[in-house]
Amino acid sequence: MIAHDIAAAADLSAEDTVLEIGPGGGALTEQLLEHAGHVVAVELDERLAEALRRRHAGETRLTVVGGSVLDHPADELLAAGGRTPPYVVVANLPYYITAPVLRHLLERGPRPRRLVLMVQREVAATICGRHGLSLLGVSVQVFAAPRLLFGVPPEAFRPPPRVHSAVVRLDCFAAPVVPEAELAGFFRVVQAGFRQPRKQLRNSLPGGIWLPPGAAPELLQGAGIDPARRPGTLGIAEWLALYRCYAGMRPAFERERVEPAACDAAETPGEAEE
Repeated sequence: MIAHDIAAAADLSAEDTVLEIGPGGGALTEQLLEHAGHVVAVELDERLAEALRRRHAGETRLTVVGGSVLDHPADELLAAGGRTPPYVVVANLPYYITAPVLRHLLERGPRPRRLVLMVQREVAATICGRHGLSLLGVSVQVFAAPRLLFGVPPEAFRPPPRVHSAVVRLDCFAAPVVPEAELAGFFRVVQAGFRQPRKQLRNSLPGGIWLPPGAAPELLQGAGIDPARRPGTLGIAEWLALYRCYAGMRPAFERERVEPAACDAAETPGEAEE
């Protein structure tokens, strides 16, 4: 029933191509084949991949790819099944690779139209920003609108894990809320802020990006952010304002960083002559 509900949440039609990550024994794969036009299932364990091929021998709408999804861009995996984007991702993700897989699909592209994922319950909450945004939450919400669908108890698995799970749906935007040209710089600033997530931003930012001594409060105030706030309290728009303020002030910061070194270099010959 849970596999059925996950497949139903993906709103699939006969025109849709699904990229399924980690099909395992294929319980979810069967549900996807009932609704999608083609399923490309990527399985790291070659024994499970081969068992899935045997189980669905003759099914032309299923392509099983052995290997890690992290080793290939999505369009390359789709091409193995003779398919091209657009596509939908449906997956029961191994919990330890949830963040890398999301970054791989959303940042590297080509991005899916939507993703329906079963993840650890706490990860689902942080993706959706239930208790403030984390670095993962920011990384997702720049590209997609998340929605927490339903919980999955440990008893739904064999053997039962020690954690609860949840299913989330991510509907990708036509374009990221941060322009593509600014993404790299934006994420450098966000990562700097979250290096010490429990600290106030005026103390955490200088640990990840170079700032002149005492400049962090000025930078934050310039972006309209209280320097005493912590990173998890900022929304996407505030992070973008902070990045743009930093990008505007950075040339002055760099001059302040370089000029003392230039002075030191100028004094060296004199010291040698003395």
